Amino acid sequence: MTSRQVTSRPTVALLMALAMTGAAFAQKGIDPSGVWLTENGDSKVRIARCGSGYCGTLVSVPGPGLDSKNPDASLKSRNLIGIQIMNAGTPSGDGYDGSLYNPNDGKTYSGSLTVKGPNVVEVAGCVMSVFCKRQTWKRVN
Repeated sequence: MTSRQVTSRPTVALLMALAMTGAAFAQKGIDPSGVWLTENGDSKVRIARCGSGYCGTLVSVPGPGLDSKNPDASLKSRNLIGIQIMNAGTPSGDGYDGSLYNPNDGKTYSGSLTVKGPNVVEVAGCVMSVFCKRQTWKRVN
């Protein structure tokens, strides 16, 4: 066996490993743009490119759809449809970090958006970056 043959086997193995890694990275590269049904199934959020990340805007909500829990009294009567509730503008690992507005309690939390597959994203809202609530959203279109 020549030294050329010995070094070519590790090279082939390395190239195969890199090819498989590329396939894994392609999964992470799924574009989450589109309309998503929230975990409880009563609201829809349109996710779209926003700067270096993504933003989410409410497109469907149950009930009267007013921002009645907002701490700003001047915003309590605004319609929830069309407001931006997610700004996940900072790429981080396999997702995006940013902030989430929860119209159910009127508070804004640090949050993240992680693509789990072509039709599934995980959205997390956190207090002090430790106590987090996660939801799985499913793609509508």
